[in-house]
Amino acid sequence: MADLTSTFLGIKSPNPFWLASAPPTDKEVNVRRAFEAGWGGVVWKTLGLDGPPVVNVSGPRYGAIHGPDGTLLGLNNIELITDRPLEVNLREIKSVKRDYPDRALVVSLMVPCDEDSWKSILARVEETEADGVELNFGCPHGMAERGMGAAVGQVPEYVEMVTRWVKQHSRMPCIVKLTPNISDIRKPAEAAKRGGADAVSLINTINSITSVDLDLFAPQPTIDGFGTHGGYCGPAVKPIALNMVAEIARNPATRGLPISGIGGVTTWRDAAEFMALGASNVQVCTAVMTYGFKIVEEMISGLSDYMDRKGLTETREIVGRAVPKVTDWQYLNLNYTTKASINQDDCIKCGRCHIVCEDTSHQAITMAADRTVTVKEEECVACNLCVEVCPTNCITMRELSEGELDQRTGKPVSDYLNWTGHPNNPMATTSGK
Repeated sequence: MADLTSTFLGIKSPNPFWLASAPPTDKEVNVRRAFEAGWGGVVWKTLGLDGPPVVNVSGPRYGAIHGPDGTLLGLNNIELITDRPLEVNLREIKSVKRDYPDRALVVSLMVPCDEDSWKSILARVEETEADGVELNFGCPHGMAERGMGAAVGQVPEYVEMVTRWVKQHSRMPCIVKLTPNISDIRKPAEAAKRGGADAVSLINTINSITSVDLDLFAPQPTIDGFGTHGGYCGPAVKPIALNMVAEIARNPATRGLPISGIGGVTTWRDAAEFMALGASNVQVCTAVMTYGFKIVEEMISGLSDYMDRKGLTETREIVGRAVPKVTDWQYLNLNYTTKASINQDDCIKCGRCHIVCEDTSHQAITMAADRTVTVKEEECVACNLCVEVCPTNCITMRELSEGELDQRTGKPVSDYLNWTGHPNNPMATTSGK
C-alpha cells in the first residue's frame, strides 16, 4: 500500500493535504476538527501585529460563480486577516501543536514592511513551537491598501527584503506565499529564493469582481449599497495556478525550490496534478468551505489507490514528473498530426460536435438526415473542440503515423519539426529538430 507520509522542509505530516490559511484555520476548534478528520497539516489563518484587531465587514463577505448545475466554480471573498487578538491565536496554536505533534502546523503572517515588526512577531510565534511560517504576500484587498499583502508580493525587491529579515530573525522554515496578480510569477519567486526562502506557496487569490447586482447596480457581495474587488479562488483558478507552479518548477533560477501548491484543489486528482508539476504538497480552502472537512477522506483514499495502481510507493515519486514535458510553444512538433474519430456505437446523435464545428471551427463534421455524424478528414485540423463538448466521450483523436497522407494538406506526415526551423518562420535560426 502506498505511503502518503509527507516531509516538506523537514516538516512531517501523515499526508500531503494541508488546509490553506483561510477561515477554516482561524480557530482552535476548527483546526482540531480538521486534524480529527484526517488533514495532514494546516496553515493557521494570517496573524497581524498585536494591538487593536483588524476590523472585518459585518455584512456579506463572499460572492460566487456557479456552473449550470449549481456547482460552485469560484468564490470571491472580501475578508481580511484574522480579527481575533494575536495573544488568543498564539495560545491556541501552542495548544493544538502540543496535542497534535504529528501534524504540520505553519503560521501565516502579515505585518507592516519594517524589520522591527517582523522581528517582534517572529519571536512570539517561535514560542508556540509551530513548525514554520508562511509570509502572506498575496492578499489583494484591504491589506494591500495598507502596504501589506499583494503590495509587497508585487515588488520583488520587497519580497527579497522581508524574506531576508525573516530568515535573519527566525529559526523556523520560511514559506513565501506568492500573489498571482503580477505579470511574471517567476520574478517574486526568484526574489524569495535570493532572500533565503525555504519554499514558496502559490497561488494566493486573484483580484476580481465576480458579479454585479443589476437592481442595485453594485458589485457583489454588497455592503450598504457598495461593493469592492476581492480575492477569487476555487476550481476556476486551478489552470492559472498549475501554470504558475510549472513556471517556477522549470525556471532555471528557481528549479529545485520546494513548492506548496494552492488553487482549486478539490479532489485527489487535482492534488496529483499539482504534484506532477512540481508541488511537494497541496493546500486546500474553497473545497472545504463548500463540502466540509471530511472531503480529505476521499483525497487520501483516491491518491492512495492511484499510487497503488501506478506502482508508486511514496508521494515524492509523483513530484515533478510532468515538468520535463512542459515546454514553450515554439518547440512543439508542428508535424504531429491527428484527426477526429467518432465511435458510432457510442454516439447518441446529439449533434453538439457538428454544431460547434460548423459554427465556430472548421466545418469538418457533417450530419446526415438520420443525424449520423462523420468527420471530413480533408477539413479537420484536430482542434479537439469536438472531443471537449462530446457528452459521451465517443470522439477521440487518431494519430497519423509518419508517412501517412494528411488529406487536409495533401502531404505525407513528416518527422519532428518545430517553429524554430520551420520554413514559414522568417527568423528561423535552427533546423527545428
